[in-house]
Amino acid sequence: MRTDDFDFHLPDKLIAQVPAMPRDSSRLLEVKAGQLHDHKSRDLPALLQRGDLLVLNNTKVIPTRLHGNRGAANIEVTLHKQLSTDRWLAFARPGRRLKIGDRIRFDDNFSADVLEKRKGGEILIQFVTSLSNLMQAIHERGEMPLPPYIRRLNGQSKNDSKSYQTIYAREEGAVAAPTAGLHFTDELFKALEKAGINRTFLTLHVGAGTFLPIKSEAVEDHQMQGEAGILNRDTAELVNSTRNAGGRVIAVGSTSLRLLESAAASNGSVSPFENETDLFISPGYRFKIVDLFFTNFHLPRSTLFLLVSAFSGVDRIKSAYAHAIENEYRFYSYGDCCLLHPNNAA
Repeated sequence: MRTDDFDFHLPDKLIAQVPAMPRDSSRLLEVKAGQLHDHKSRDLPALLQRGDLLVLNNTKVIPTRLHGNRGAANIEVTLHKQLSTDRWLAFARPGRRLKIGDRIRFDDNFSADVLEKRKGGEILIQFVTSLSNLMQAIHERGEMPLPPYIRRLNGQSKNDSKSYQTIYAREEGAVAAPTAGLHFTDELFKALEKAGINRTFLTLHVGAGTFLPIKSEAVEDHQMQGEAGILNRDTAELVNSTRNAGGRVIAVGSTSLRLLESAAASNGSVSPFENETDLFISPGYRFKIVDLFFTNFHLPRSTLFLLVSAFSGVDRIKSAYAHAIENEYRFYSYGDCCLLHPNNAA
């Protein structure tokens, strides 16, 4: 498959810069075979069935964007993968002039040395600090790692620290939000419970790869970055019992879907999972677990757009996205969402 086949034009005005408030007032497009239905996120209970199970990712975003300097040059560093207590992989801007051995200073007692330079502005750094708690220092000095299409002319606001985090975030470790979860509120959860719809949680620490477009001409040549995930025994048992009772499993977000599928056996059951996953889902993939998919609208030429195309079918997704653009749905992390039915469902 050619990556160009998964490209489309999106007007800049449809890239959401702030979230809907309240969160569940965002728009929701239900995508079925031959049918597109416009809703609000708060309508989700009416679109599901008693006995269905929502599976959500409870990872918590770390404020991993740091601003420092090397001499007179300002450097922005976005941490994206922790390798040891004090070593991280990161992206630096501008990174071209950085050299191995350079020290980036964030304040008087908090710096990082460049140990390696890699492709695409990626660097390996080692923190140098007299502070006893490195993660606390990152929290105190860091900003939320908002994706590059969310622009802040005067720096981030305090609202972003709360808005770019799900209300159920618990397990710290992500460098990007599981954005499908941003639509949920306490009120929506109460309505789902009243409708007899269950929920459970897993953890996949979202990595920087979620921002990266596919650069290879052939889809098959793209390599996903590994992301650490945990699906515990209680969640596995609840997923399996839901399916055995005839209920449906609804993945909330691509990270939940990929971890569920990573933990799945060919017979349609899930086992506990604690490992990295680099599962890359593209059209032709046979889904084992997920019956419905709740997700945002994604970037062209991205692994996420290929994933939704795999789940609901390329033509159906292209039609849905054309409808969303024509009706000015809001796209990407702070944007609107859709409820996707699988390609094999009427």
